[in-house]
Amino acid sequence: MKKLALTLLAVCLLAVPAIAQEGFPLKGSWLGTWAGNKIHGNDVLIVMSWDGKNISGEINPGTDNIKIRSASLNPDGWLVHIEADAKDKSGQALTYTIDGKIENLPLASRIVAGTWKDSRGNTGPFRIGRQ
Repeated sequence: MKKLALTLLAVCLLAVPAIAQEGFPLKGSWLGTWAGNKIHGNDVLIVMSWDGKNISGEINPGTDNIKIRSASLNPDGWLVHIEADAKDKSGQALTYTIDGKIENLPLASRIVAGTWKDSRGNTGPFRIGRQ
């Protein structure tokens, strides 16, 4: 019994540092929807990285990639702001702005929910979850 208790204690103590070292809350791959986006479709994949100071990444990496121009995270309320420049099918410039809030922050399966809009006045709900 004593051996079992010590084993359980050791497992718990090892798990705490692993959780604490998860990293920046926006880092990683995020999959979801930006509903109503007629130019790039409803489904969205965002891959973000953090270098200790700046958030960088791409929206829909691959054939439809959109480089993130700027992104920020305000820890007061866990508010996320992303700006990205894209082109439509005819090659015309288009700017996206995404504003959301991180929900379920302590969980690895956290989400960002809010709204997206583009420079042409289109807008819709935005929701991504970390993969």
